[in-house]
Amino acid sequence: MWPESKEQPKQLKTGLTTGCCATACCVAAAYHLLDQQIIKHSEVTLPRGKLVKLAIVTNTQLSPTMVRAEVIKDAGDDPDATHGATIFVELTLVAPAGVVFKAASGVGTVTKTGLALAIGEPAINPVPRLMMTEHLTALAEHFNYCGGFEVAVGVVNGEQIALKTMNGRLGILGGLSILGVSGIVRPFSCSAYISSIFQGIDVAASNGFSHIAASTGNSSEAAIKDYYRLPDTALIEMGDFAGAVIKQLNKVAMTKLSVCGGIGKISKLAQGKWNLHSKAASIDFNFFAQLALELGGDHILEQKIINANTTIEVLQHCYEVKIDLATVICQHAYQQLRAKLPQSLAVEVWAINRQGQLIGFGGANY
Repeated sequence: MWPESKEQPKQLKTGLTTGCCATACCVAAAYHLLDQQIIKHSEVTLPRGKLVKLAIVTNTQLSPTMVRAEVIKDAGDDPDATHGATIFVELTLVAPAGVVFKAASGVGTVTKTGLALAIGEPAINPVPRLMMTEHLTALAEHFNYCGGFEVAVGVVNGEQIALKTMNGRLGILGGLSILGVSGIVRPFSCSAYISSIFQGIDVAASNGFSHIAASTGNSSEAAIKDYYRLPDTALIEMGDFAGAVIKQLNKVAMTKLSVCGGIGKISKLAQGKWNLHSKAASIDFNFFAQLALELGGDHILEQKIINANTTIEVLQHCYEVKIDLATVICQHAYQQLRAKLPQSLAVEVWAINRQGQLIGFGGANY
């Protein structure tokens, strides 16, 4: 678990992507092979022009034409599964000009359609490939080298680290992906998470799944998976980013969407809020109280709800007077989603309790 944050906020430290680390390894290995220089730091130019310097922890010649270089990834203050991982490249000089990429140990292989890479390709994304190619090409010109390069990118213990990611669900097997668009890891950035939602929906659609389930957390995902017996590829870890699911489903053809989450998150959806994080939208106990009044509750119940500390307490007060608040909240959330999604897409919303049990439903058959 990450430690509790301090009361006084401080500026968060950025990090560098696995793609940037792999590029640094390529630079160090190329200097070793082309000029017999064993450099201790590699300079990498990021896609937007910024120059960064990475420490090389290992620079070893494995054969007259192959060098292995290693970098320790620093993700800054981002809770990244690969923070502290050893990224390495085994760079080989080959006769044909150009750059060929391979997956070394710890880097996965693409096995499903819907990603930016073809099936069978090593999971090294387009921007990292471009970064490595540009740096190697520049060094080849600088040292008057006319041949090409074979770049085998790996991650020490990458197959084990990948179990903490969504790679298996996306059809990336055998290890991690080498990622990065800007080269910089932004602490607690939304962009990587949203990108994984887009990828998950694309992969599900591309592999013939017409029904997906988007969940706010592990318990809600387990509940909806068990209810429909859905395979992992059809499960989307939405987290707080309901808006990302809506955006992608307006681009990708799908037949059915099931949304599942705790009653607090679903209540935010019911109010038309698409970022469900507490910093963007807090739970509105007045909203609960108003719904309870509309369902026949009295002003005593209204005050109990307004003064409640948790959603569990709210639901308990309602259950005591036989008011099914969870179902009504789900129905409101369904109506909000229905207005934002294609009419050809069947939509439904489920809520769970703290025990992971389904307690509310909203949909066309309400």
